[in-house]
Amino acid sequence: MLIIIFGFNYGIVKYKPSMPPHNLILFLHSLAISIMYLYLQGVMGRKNRGLLKKPTSRIGNSTINSDPTCFSCTTFNILAPIYKRLTYEGRACRESAIRAYWLNRNEKILYMLLRQRSSIICLQEFWVDNEELVDMYDTKLGDAGYISFKLPRTNNRGDGLLTAVHKDYFRVINHREFLFNDFGDRVAQLLHVEVIAPFAQCRSKNMCREMLIVNTHLLFPHDSSLSLERLRQVYKILQSVDAYQKENNLDPLPIILCGDWNGSKRGHVYKFLRSQGFESSYDTAHQYTDADAHKWVSHRNHRGNICGVDFIWFLNPNKYRKLLKTSWSEAVFGLFKYQVRRASLTEEDAFAFLKAVSNGDHITYTGFCEALRQLKLVGQVNGLSEEEIKDLWLQADVDGNGILDYKEFQQRIWNPTWSDQIENPTRDQEDNMNGTHAAIGLDVTNAELFPTETGNGCWPEDYSLSDHASLTVVFSPIRMTGSRLNS
Repeated sequence: MLIIIFGFNYGIVKYKPSMPPHNLILFLHSLAISIMYLYLQGVMGRKNRGLLKKPTSRIGNSTINSDPTCFSCTTFNILAPIYKRLTYEGRACRESAIRAYWLNRNEKILYMLLRQRSSIICLQEFWVDNEELVDMYDTKLGDAGYISFKLPRTNNRGDGLLTAVHKDYFRVINHREFLFNDFGDRVAQLLHVEVIAPFAQCRSKNMCREMLIVNTHLLFPHDSSLSLERLRQVYKILQSVDAYQKENNLDPLPIILCGDWNGSKRGHVYKFLRSQGFESSYDTAHQYTDADAHKWVSHRNHRGNICGVDFIWFLNPNKYRKLLKTSWSEAVFGLFKYQVRRASLTEEDAFAFLKAVSNGDHITYTGFCEALRQLKLVGQVNGLSEEEIKDLWLQADVDGNGILDYKEFQQRIWNPTWSDQIENPTRDQEDNMNGTHAAIGLDVTNAELFPTETGNGCWPEDYSLSDHASLTVVFSPIRMTGSRLNS
């Protein structure tokens, strides 16, 4: 006997052709309800699918970006399985050897990222050498509406970077890869994008809606001798960004720098970026100062130490910057000052140290080079090159007479005052800044770390997604013209 079954949330209705008329009426009534239910399911499903296309940032069970006039950015070092240490069946190994472990952990990471639905996702220590993992990220991010770019580290290190932007928010204009081929085999990605979301602030026809997004991962400071190399890596990144803008004749654009910087707010890299006008978005959101390094953490390293090393930096086009070479020299001299202070040398001692081989009361180039060598800033694999030393000397020798007197030592090395040296905008850029064309700028409206305990300076013992916290920041695009660009 033919039996027709309709299954839905309200039960199961069975119809037998031989049933009495009153049962037939009940059957048709149930059928009508079923059809109406399925119709509503389809309508609501289409509506819900439409809603899912609007990226909102959720961390845990909280939503930090429910404002449709904003976009969000997440940076996360996801700890490559080739580096994650574990004990399996009584033996020490790397997670990469146990498929079930790394697959499960990365599925959880992807679930969290897709739940957050940030407009920009920047990942570090992405296991680019594993085809299965790469395909999983490509598929799930692609299905969720992201365009993604991957970049391996040089010398076949196995891990690299992944940067993804949501198609509902950004159009990718260009993509660049920066291969530094340096001591740490570091790389960086640059995405030149146009904001396409219908933000009221971006609707003007004369408004430039473009911005630059950079993702990177700096060398870990295994010892103090690597401080110079880490500074050089940041210098190379900013040089590459500047070169890209000049090559493409770009007016000043907002810049977002994401990544694992492997250094805290107390470090030389932090000070270097601050000297270039960049702001830490998390600290801006929480109104922390440069001295508030203890208030949050984002990493527990292999030594068991916890510190805040993951940053989303931003720079608005109205920020006048020091000459990049000036900031670099200032940072290297800051490193020199740090080294001599560790040796308990005073300002006068440091001057005497630099002029050691001089017969007069001044520093010669030879004495300068010898002092740098003794501080191990020269002569190492990652030490200063001859060209870099000459550039430093020229920056310090203000009057160009070939020697440094005590005043020049104070002004350029010990307590540098270089504020008069700033990037001078071109005439076209000045016209842009004076309101001929408007430009997009960025305000920080919110920022959160996950796990949330890290925002209070604590590391939860039950957290297992990575040895880093994820950082998500919400930006509000703002219109910048006239006085805003001249402020």
